[in-house]
Amino acid sequence: MVESGTLSCTKLFKGKSEATFLKKYEAGEAFGELALLYNAPRAATITSDTDSLLWSLDRETFNHIVKDASRKRREKYESFLERVKILESMEPYERSVLSDAFIEEKFKAGEYVIRQGEEGNKFYLIEKGECVATKGEESKEVMLYN
Repeated sequence: MVESGTLSCTKLFKGKSEATFLKKYEAGEAFGELALLYNAPRAATITSDTDSLLWSLDRETFNHIVKDASRKRREKYESFLERVKILESMEPYERSVLSDAFIEEKFKAGEYVIRQGEEGNKFYLIEKGECVATKGEESKEVMLYN
């Protein structure tokens, strides 16, 4: 985690003699997690461009934090999914797999979640709040979800 300074990320690709610049890292950004998650060699090189102050975590601590956060997230979603009528026939394992796939999205009051006529490529469950479904050019209310 970068507290201060700037760093450059470069990678040497096969067939190239010089490293390719990929990204600048600045305060608040982090790097190095993929090698820890997948127990793999570093995929890129990070070089400090300026005096920099970084925070680091060892593999064991990082993996413990990630696994604990993942477990808590799964428990939260599984508990929520148990109460969803359309999913009540699912086995606990199936709900567990489904809970890992969810991405939480937040919407402000009055903001559109979906619009009539758009391609339907997402399924939404309301964890908190309420939504109003409308139809037609006059936006006639057809359903209240809460």
